[in-house]
Amino acid sequence: MEDYKYLFKVVLVGNAGVGKTCLVRKFTQGIFPPGQSATIGVDFMIKTLKVDDDKIKLQIWDTAGQERFRSITQSYYRSAHAIVLVYDVACQPSFDCLPEWLSEIEQYANRRVLKILVGNKVDKDDEREIPERIGRSFADANAFEYFLETSALDATNVDTLFQEVATRLTNDMKLTDERYHGYQDGTRAGTVSLLDRAHQQVQSCCSRN
Repeated sequence: MEDYKYLFKVVLVGNAGVGKTCLVRKFTQGIFPPGQSATIGVDFMIKTLKVDDDKIKLQIWDTAGQERFRSITQSYYRSAHAIVLVYDVACQPSFDCLPEWLSEIEQYANRRVLKILVGNKVDKDDEREIPERIGRSFADANAFEYFLETSALDATNVDTLFQEVATRLTNDMKLTDERYHGYQDGTRAGTVSLLDRAHQQVQSCCSRN
């Protein structure tokens, strides 16, 4: 018997060194790993949380930002329910690379994927190179559903980020369920949505593990 209502796959992408692993570890384990080395390929953690009265499980994939791993990480876009694109507010090059990452998302992810933009390391405010308004403007101009600034070091908005992801995905899935059950004759107009397919793929994958 499953102990959760929905399982969602969340993929973090962005340049190496922007703090993706630290965000994942802070949220899932409550720790800030000192001297964190670069992620090799991909890694993932699982965290269960509540959205209203529903238990939601997030499978959070932490991808390597180095160019040599790009062909590996691209395959993880396809079944993602949400993609969190991360940059470092104290590192202009990490922000300058956002269009390249966005191009990959548009090429490899399903069209209904939830896109979140995150400016990390706000604890380095005295070293900030990208003002919050610039990050928000980029998010608005490129159809990101949500923008947030975070710090894995002092936990600023880390829980808020993943809670927002879980809430938005849950609400979307409930609407999908309602439409599905709304057909009285048991048929469904059109094909199964890409988001549904991704949800089914992740559940199928995890059921085999």
